[in-house]
Amino acid sequence: MPSRPEEARFLTADEKQWIRAELAREEKGKLKEHQYSAMQTLANGRVWCLASIYFGMLIGLYTLNSWAAQLVKSLSTRYSNSVVGLLVMIPNLVGLAGMVLVSRHSDRTLERRYHVAVLALAGGSAVISLRATHSAFFSVALLSLLAVGVYGFMGPFWALPSEFLTGFSAAAGLALINSVGNLAGFVGPYMVGFLSQRTGGLYGSMPFTGVFLFASAILVLLLPKAARLPGA
Repeated sequence: MPSRPEEARFLTADEKQWIRAELAREEKGKLKEHQYSAMQTLANGRVWCLASIYFGMLIGLYTLNSWAAQLVKSLSTRYSNSVVGLLVMIPNLVGLAGMVLVSRHSDRTLERRYHVAVLALAGGSAVISLRATHSAFFSVALLSLLAVGVYGFMGPFWALPSEFLTGFSAAAGLALINSVGNLAGFVGPYMVGFLSQRTGGLYGSMPFTGVFLFASAILVLLLPKAARLPGA
């Protein structure tokens, strides 16, 4: 993918000029409303709220990626590893389609927060409902809904920081959000494994993941529309 309008060969000269003008207008608007330093960005409550949302959503993502195969395998001893692999492909394919469709809809409507919230609620409901079913069909269906939630939120979510951050502040903010969020790669799988030992099975640990997804939905709905400078 080209990184700049002038590198996009599929655009005409007029289209490139229009895109450059629109990007410059957006950047000017952000700088006029709020101009953050890197340190102000790292201390900004809205950035930390986004980092917490991302952390909660990645708990769901890592639960899906780390434990989906074992969840399906635990349903029946008759399933070979090949069958389990094929079944686990289904949620990922559904999640891929959901990611594209959700991103397109979010861009078309220019709405971000409710897209993330709905996907977090859907994923949380799906992962908690896994505990109530021991059917391969319904388990794969619920895992597919979880996949739509944890894959589909990426597009709308990463549009949120760009609404108020620009330049060096955007680099600092995105780095902080990504760093905090990816701690879920350790916390999520570790806690699911720990709770599985305590409850006697993977399905008993699924509410842990659901709580984080629901928390992300609440946080994104409470996310202030306008960012504030520290001390403002």
